[in-house]
Amino acid sequence: MDNRQLLLQLGEHLSAGVLGQQELVEGLLLALLADGHLLVEGFPGLAKTRAIKRLGELLEADFARLQFTPDLLPSDITGAEQYLGELGQGHLEFRRGPLFANLVLADEVNRAPAKVQSALLEAMEERQVTVAGQRHVLPELFLVMATQNPLEQEGTYPLPEAQLDRFLMQLNVGYPDSDAELAMLRLVRGEHQAQAVGQVPRLSQATLLAARGEVDQVHVSPNIESYMLDLVRATRCAERYDAELKGYIEVGVSPRGLIALDRVARARAWLRGGDFVIPEDVRASVLPVLRHRMMLSYTAQAAGLDSDTVLQRLLQRVAVA
Repeated sequence: MDNRQLLLQLGEHLSAGVLGQQELVEGLLLALLADGHLLVEGFPGLAKTRAIKRLGELLEADFARLQFTPDLLPSDITGAEQYLGELGQGHLEFRRGPLFANLVLADEVNRAPAKVQSALLEAMEERQVTVAGQRHVLPELFLVMATQNPLEQEGTYPLPEAQLDRFLMQLNVGYPDSDAELAMLRLVRGEHQAQAVGQVPRLSQATLLAARGEVDQVHVSPNIESYMLDLVRATRCAERYDAELKGYIEVGVSPRGLIALDRVARARAWLRGGDFVIPEDVRASVLPVLRHRMMLSYTAQAAGLDSDTVLQRLLQRVAVA
């Protein structure tokens, strides 16, 4: 069985335990392959935590859950130096925090204060943490899945644009359909009755890292490169493509967004068995990759527009070269 089949099998096992949330399952697979982080927004009880915990069971990886609260300190997530030994004869030793896990769930990430957000930002971008002036490198396999609750905004600290831009994708999780919800009820009931399916083999980190190497080899033609570039640049001058969008976008997508779009499109192409990116791979990646990287104006918000609506209109008007 080749690496692609093993990753697809991982997705199937994940879907079997997280019913009705195929977009979330696909997003986790793409984030693993593209070596990025996920921001997931949705109401409570939609299997966000269950998905990342289940992924930790299916991978040879450490999992850590961080419940972000207003009184959280940076050392609570990064770790801290501790004095060991008797007075005068001891030494300082760094004790690693939960950020050193391979898979990290940052639950309700917008409830943490600025200093904690800063520590998380360094970990996500630099793949390291700094404690007492010393840098400590994080594992090669390192994925943060942060969640936000759209219902409760009291006592929260909105994520700064710089941090939002570090997330490879933002997924908006909705309610499952009735069939999936009924199947979910029966699945959880079976688990509580200790009748769940037995353990499946865990995917090794070596296999995942080898799969990333194959994703890097997926070809992107000059026409597809121009198409992705045109889509990103259209968010900065949308009125050139749709006169009604003039004044609706305050800040367009940065070059980091273009790089992320390329990474996710190549991962998506590899998962479908292709060795080159096609326009459908790009189009399917636009919303999750770009929706959180642009700021709409008050005019757009007053008109009832959101980022998805604007991006969908641009997708209809930006042509492949």
